[in-house]
Amino acid sequence: MIRYRAFTKAYGGRRAVDGLTLEVPAGSVVALLGPNGSGKTTSIKAAAGLVRPDSGEVVLGAEHLNALDARARRACSFLPQRVSFPETLTGREVVDFYRRIRHVPGDATDRVLKFASLNGAGERAVGTYSGGMVQRLGLAVATLGTTDVLLLDEPTAALDPEGLGAFYRLVDARRQAGGTVFFSSHQLGDIERLADRVAVIVAGRLVAEFTGRQLAARLADRGVMRVRVDAPTAGLLERVRALCPEAAWRGDELIVPGPASMRPGVLDLVREAGGDIRGLTAEEGRLDAFYRELIGAPS
Repeated sequence: MIRYRAFTKAYGGRRAVDGLTLEVPAGSVVALLGPNGSGKTTSIKAAAGLVRPDSGEVVLGAEHLNALDARARRACSFLPQRVSFPETLTGREVVDFYRRIRHVPGDATDRVLKFASLNGAGERAVGTYSGGMVQRLGLAVATLGTTDVLLLDEPTAALDPEGLGAFYRLVDARRQAGGTVFFSSHQLGDIERLADRVAVIVAGRLVAEFTGRQLAARLADRGVMRVRVDAPTAGLLERVRALCPEAAWRGDELIVPGPASMRPGVLDLVREAGGDIRGLTAEEGRLDAFYRELIGAPS
């Protein structure tokens, strides 16, 4: 469990995070979503004990340990947005270094290199790695040990397709094992694929929070059905607007925005009016459009 209590942090007089109050339940996968510069990195680093609050606090675990407490740090693994390792060391040597620091058994090295799809490159110098491979090496280091909490700052920003697959496997494995994953992202695909809960932060303030089910319901409410009929039927639009005031004709298509639960009633009205349905399409609301609404960005 991670709990932010009115966490505030400023840099040079500018508040990066302003009074953040948020809980990440134990055993959940929670995404911190927001545009660049919204305070995501500062928030994740605070949970890792790397940022001291100006006011408020961040606590971890059932014992509510302050994130600055060494015991809290031992309970989590942190992957920064930009990882770097000595370029003359091999990938295996990097993993072995961190493995020894964390007192993890020796067989973990092969396991995490394979997990991160780096088993074939483990003997090569890090200086020969691509950016995506370096990020995958960071994932390998983050998966050493059995910490309760995994903190990931923009983990997919530089990942190649193999690394993205490794990241998804990592989160799924942690979820199945009952671990807690808290990651920041502005990649909407990651949110839809992974998160049990989503917290949206803009300009350092929490502006929205949803469970995965609530987010799906919000997107469903923003869906659109398009009904193509042989010819517009007199009076049909007025009857449909009793169910959906935003309904409109676009050529021979009746455009009906709104939740899926409303659509059967609309189709019944079309049939009752004698409309001959020639085509029907429906789509749910797009996360990117909903996200722009939340952060106040233009459509």
